[in-house]
Amino acid sequence: MVTTKQRHLWSFLAGLSCVMWGISGLFAKALFNISSEITPMWLSQTRMIISGIILLLVAGLLGQKPLGTMKNKHDAWTIIAYGIFGLLPVQLFYFIVVQKANASIATILQFIGPFFVMGYLAIIHKQVMRSMDIIASVAAFIGVILLATHGNFSHFAITPEVLFFGLLSAVGVATNTLIPINVLRHVSSLVVTGWGLLSAGICLMIVHPQIPRIPNTPHVWIDVAAVIIIGTLIPFQLMTNSLRYIKASTVSLLDAFEPFSATIGSVICFGLVMTPMDWVGSVLVVLAAMALNVTPRKKHSRIGKTG
Repeated sequence: MVTTKQRHLWSFLAGLSCVMWGISGLFAKALFNISSEITPMWLSQTRMIISGIILLLVAGLLGQKPLGTMKNKHDAWTIIAYGIFGLLPVQLFYFIVVQKANASIATILQFIGPFFVMGYLAIIHKQVMRSMDIIASVAAFIGVILLATHGNFSHFAITPEVLFFGLLSAVGVATNTLIPINVLRHVSSLVVTGWGLLSAGICLMIVHPQIPRIPNTPHVWIDVAAVIIIGTLIPFQLMTNSLRYIKASTVSLLDAFEPFSATIGSVICFGLVMTPMDWVGSVLVVLAAMALNVTPRKKHSRIGKTG
């Protein structure tokens, strides 16, 4: 039986993991500002391969037999698809938006992801949309428009390129949620995520092999380590374990800490100027996404993300 003390502790840790995801985007932005050789492609490759190997080693030490999982062809192909079509876009396109804009915009646009999940469930599985879903969709759309225009509808405040990659990263959030659902019912999340990250990283290496001249300074490698540790390894474990003690709906509410920590960090560290309409748009997107999870659907459970 879960005690009140345990619920409070894991609620705090789940919120902390969301803050870590938001902060990791700031470290990525700092890296991109150091050198043009440090690209979203290189950072995604490095983050996914190293994180994947570490997670698989941990899974092996815990006796979860990561190699045995890949002997099942159906599970193996599902996990590879999860890596390439789920984890890859949710991380690579996120970093592209961080580079071209900032961590705040990148994180807020990712919050559109649940609406792609909702659309998929409505179209493919004929799931009836609630009134709350429709209201939330409209609110999220208005929020994105406000962010894109600063409330001045005669011009875009963010480039179409940033909006495009931001929405692609949101699609990645949806596929990141939908693809591994069945596999996660009988395979450890450590194994699934580890192989998914490694598959995505190797795919990027094949598509775009590169040996960039990364500045060999402590600052660079500290930032890279922060993206890997603070942005992947620690929050993933905290979020996964928190679901044993608190409801998924509670976790979805705590998700709001991610975009707000990224926004506040961008304002403090990089001098990001947020107009009143930017704040209104951000709040609308976050509240709309949270509204989808206030009353979880019976046939759909929330999957912890790793982006």
